[in-house]
Amino acid sequence: VLLAAAVCTKAGKAIVSRQFVEMTRTRIEGLLAAFPKLMNTGKQHTFVETESVRYVYQPMEKLYMVLITTKNSNILEDLETLRLFSRVIPEYCRALEENEISEHCFDLIFAFDEIVALGYRENVNLAQIRTFTEMDSHEEKVFRAVRETQEREAKAEMRRKAKELQQARRDAERHGKKAPGFGGFGSSAVSGGTTTVMITETIIETEKPKVAPAPARPSGPSKALKLGAKGKEVDNFVDKLKSEGENIMTSVGKRSAEAAKVLAPPINMESVHMKIEEKISLTCGRDGGLQNMELHGMIMLHISDEKFARIRLHVENEDKRGVQLQTHPNVDKKLFTTESQIGLKNPEKSFPINSDVGVLKWRLQTTEESFIPLTINCWPSESGNSCDVNIEYELQEESLELNDVIITIPLPSGVGAPVIGEIDGEYRHDSRRNLLEWCLPVIDAKNKSGSLEFSIAGQPNDFFPVQVSFISKKNYCNIQVTKVTQVDGNSPVRFSTETTFLVDKYEIL
Repeated sequence: VLLAAAVCTKAGKAIVSRQFVEMTRTRIEGLLAAFPKLMNTGKQHTFVETESVRYVYQPMEKLYMVLITTKNSNILEDLETLRLFSRVIPEYCRALEENEISEHCFDLIFAFDEIVALGYRENVNLAQIRTFTEMDSHEEKVFRAVRETQEREAKAEMRRKAKELQQARRDAERHGKKAPGFGGFGSSAVSGGTTTVMITETIIETEKPKVAPAPARPSGPSKALKLGAKGKEVDNFVDKLKSEGENIMTSVGKRSAEAAKVLAPPINMESVHMKIEEKISLTCGRDGGLQNMELHGMIMLHISDEKFARIRLHVENEDKRGVQLQTHPNVDKKLFTTESQIGLKNPEKSFPINSDVGVLKWRLQTTEESFIPLTINCWPSESGNSCDVNIEYELQEESLELNDVIITIPLPSGVGAPVIGEIDGEYRHDSRRNLLEWCLPVIDAKNKSGSLEFSIAGQPNDFFPVQVSFISKKNYCNIQVTKVTQVDGNSPVRFSTETTFLVDKYEIL
């Protein structure tokens, strides 16, 4: 087990140190201070041992990169890990000097955490570490692009409706008829001309932050301002715009707030709040078979009131797939093993206030095909100069409800748009990135399978890898907090939970 990774001076002064097991500051400073005294300057070694630990080190100009390990650790693996640590430092620091290391200490610590987790080396390279620490999310870019497109469509639709209203008013006035009342904007409320101008200005001038005050009107919804995309499935953001037409009219700034609400945490957060988050990374073969599936989950505890700081969480674990559970080092492991309760080792201590604390994490790694939550079968077949592609999905884990599912199929470049045959749901063709995005608002037990057919010029290999993204409010491993009680008196405590199941990587190669 790797105990700590540190960058220290030749005198043994710690500049940056990351501990992977529970360790006091005095202990780590003592180990690093003793390290230079143990080295024999005449010999060319890369490690030195004491009775309890082994130091594996590499000189870096005036500094040392040091790994502190147990004596039964595999030294060949430790040397390989040390090389990766040494290559990470120049990525963030222009010069190997003490002040430069101190300046970028948090960048280095985040990178160290990508290399080692819970004392064991992760299977990563330098490029992956760079990607992980940058946190560049393809899903976020897709979400932003979709949202911008929907906003543009909503604005265009509103302008079109405004023109129709104006034209109807003009036609009515031309023929001397009574002008039609537009929903909440009855023509009897004020003079006809003023109403039309106000409605039109409010809709068309959506780019302006301030809007001319609208005349007094009934509070009922305005039929004239409802967006008209009938028979077309759209996501929550546009539904918000449609159902709250008046909000669109009076304040454009609310749009981004409405979009944020889709991913916002629940409003009724109690003093004890838990986030249960799972991330899945999955790779399948195009001919079937699961190459690798890895799932990481964590329960994060947030306490906002001091009187609830000494509590215990009662965990219900109904998982039957062999998930590996691990509690935080400060949590009483014996209590969790025997009674499925999460409490501190010292019952007199309190959980931290107003910060998210990870108390339990779990991991599932498998190649068992039946564990795949959502199977994707992509079947391209050549037909003359073009290729007919049939792709279908099936939800295997029926307890899940997947939202905002996007199945992304790469397309050959320079051959135009695909010809869509049959489709369940919607599609978007991104000609700039040569992608076909198959969008499904919900996949659950009632809507567990669907298919898409399209034709386009190309070879079967052009349509891989297929990528999937989704978000779910139900977790894959059935691990839940059912009750929270106080340490003293065992009385129940009100709590709230927020569950999220996300995709890290989901590819069919």
